[in-house]
Amino acid sequence: MANKLVSEMRLPPHLAHLLAARRLTTAKDVLSLPEVELMGVLDSGIHTARAAVAHVSEIACPPYQTALALLEAVRLRGDGRLATTLRGLDEALRGGIPAGKLTEIVGPSGIGKTQFCLKLALLATLPECYGGLNGRVVYIDTESKFSSRRMIEIGEKSFPQIFRQEGLAQKMAGRILVLRPTSLSDFTKSLEQMKVTLLQNDVKLLVVDSMAALMSSEIEKSVTGLRQHPLRWSLSFLKSIAEFSQIPVVVTNQVRSQSSDDGYHYSFEVGKKDGTNSAERLESHLIAALGIQWAHAVTIRLVFEAHSGHRFIKVAKSPMSPAVAFPFTVESSGIILLTDEGICVPGPEITSIRFQGGVRPASVRRRCHKINAMQVRTGGACGDCTWSSTMVGQPALSS
Repeated sequence: MANKLVSEMRLPPHLAHLLAARRLTTAKDVLSLPEVELMGVLDSGIHTARAAVAHVSEIACPPYQTALALLEAVRLRGDGRLATTLRGLDEALRGGIPAGKLTEIVGPSGIGKTQFCLKLALLATLPECYGGLNGRVVYIDTESKFSSRRMIEIGEKSFPQIFRQEGLAQKMAGRILVLRPTSLSDFTKSLEQMKVTLLQNDVKLLVVDSMAALMSSEIEKSVTGLRQHPLRWSLSFLKSIAEFSQIPVVVTNQVRSQSSDDGYHYSFEVGKKDGTNSAERLESHLIAALGIQWAHAVTIRLVFEAHSGHRFIKVAKSPMSPAVAFPFTVESSGIILLTDEGICVPGPEITSIRFQGGVRPASVRRRCHKINAMQVRTGGACGDCTWSSTMVGQPALSS
């Protein structure tokens, strides 16, 4: 809460004007100053300085709550999760994408990230009786990948009984507000105006596709010592929007190559790579573009990766889920899991992002209903059907 804006704290008017006049705009600006120095900045006595610290501390630092109080709050307002309609993934996430949290979708270009976001945007607009949230969506499209036509196609193929109704497709599309910021400053202005918009327009989902594209040019222009500053502000603000509005916030992230042990962020990963062959090492040398600070801040991380000729959705980080992966394909109705049984992911592979260079992810003509983890990893045939021998190349799709 260090970056919480003083202007949003509803402080007593005289105190708010005083802090604004002295350009103390965030909680950190006020609370990081020693008492004597704050008196000098405010040009006031000890009582005014202490009152400023007390008011800002009370608002910026939320009071404690008991576990029982939190449980009661969830019971009264509902869990607020957005179901993905992918049964295995929803079960792993205890119902879907959680409200009030930051969920990251990370993976290489063309793997299916945008397809996943389009489906989520559609689901958030559907009536509750069909598993939706019956609300509006704010979709921040930084790479001009959003396609209304593709989203409606997903809806028609996934929910034909709904989209047969005349005018419903247009109604659903009309509930999605698409913003296309061309710079970080545009994005920042959009975020600053968004809190009021979310409440006034009954917004039930915020999507940013993609955060990495927006940040990359800004970080490159920044000096080394300040390169994380734009990211820290955006990250803090997105988290505050999620908590303030109690809606799911979904952000996509890109990947970049990694050729050293810098990619091993956790102790259990160190020393593990010697047991893998060169091809597996090459696959593993991809990391999320926004770095370790971002990785620690998100609540849920879903990794989209490709290996052994298949695409996988991997639950790489979640406080309520095991590390599991689901093979999937992209069809006209969107993303389809090939099995609802999650494949357990061993420790060293939880944080890796695998992608076979030069090999397009493949789909299967016939779904396998019983996929063994070892068979999927090695590309062996399934005992109950011949899915591995019927694989066909799949054209590249928007990520």
